[in-house]
Amino acid sequence: MSSNKDSFGRTVIFILSVCIVCSIVVAGAAVGLKPLQTQNKLDDKQSKILETAGLLKEGMTKPEIRKLYSERVEAKLISLDTGEYIEGDAEMFDERRESRDLTKSRKLENDPAKISRRADNAAVFLVKGDSGAIETVVLPMHGSGLWDLMFGFIGLEPDLNTVRNVIYSDHKETPGLGAEVLNPNWKALWPGKKIYNDASEVEIQLVKGGAKATDVHGVDALSGATLTSNGVTNTLHFWFGKEGYLPFIAKYRA
Repeated sequence: MSSNKDSFGRTVIFILSVCIVCSIVVAGAAVGLKPLQTQNKLDDKQSKILETAGLLKEGMTKPEIRKLYSERVEAKLISLDTGEYIEGDAEMFDERRESRDLTKSRKLENDPAKISRRADNAAVFLVKGDSGAIETVVLPMHGSGLWDLMFGFIGLEPDLNTVRNVIYSDHKETPGLGAEVLNPNWKALWPGKKIYNDASEVEIQLVKGGAKATDVHGVDALSGATLTSNGVTNTLHFWFGKEGYLPFIAKYRA
């Protein structure tokens, strides 16, 4: 009987030892890989910003992307309520984390984009041309699609009304339907479209059945993806309204 108890005890000790060792290995790997994961996330964001500004070229390597980004892009942190530039690390600003922090965000009453909470601040990206003058202002945006929130960027010309590009970077939409936001043909419909009408009202929208060629505010809706298309429209209307970037746009123009 004593032998059986000793055997059982050794087995338990062995299992616990293996679990502890494995835990240490997994924790060490997570800590060791965190800088690489952070850099990969930053590389992806920088490539999306350059693509939104029309500067990303096919086949560019990560070092080339980092160099171009450092030369052309200036990240700024803004207060969404006042539209003013504020101090802070705009490059490492994480909107998702900030919006979950009750001390750094607020619950929305007017919420067409269905994001529930909006961070108090936002990062904006000023992209310079060869001459050094700002040619594109890239603004992050997100809003609800069919299945979940969709995250992306919109690039605007210096008038902060004319669209250069709309690039979605993170979504869970249905392949062949809502996921067509990644289709180059659909992305090619955006350049030249206008956000605001002559009365300074947000008029940009996705048009079911297709926008007329003369419609400077309309973009073809995604075929078979009405809820995703509505989500894109609602996202734009929120972020270019008074609870989004409108205070910043007013100050920037002034």
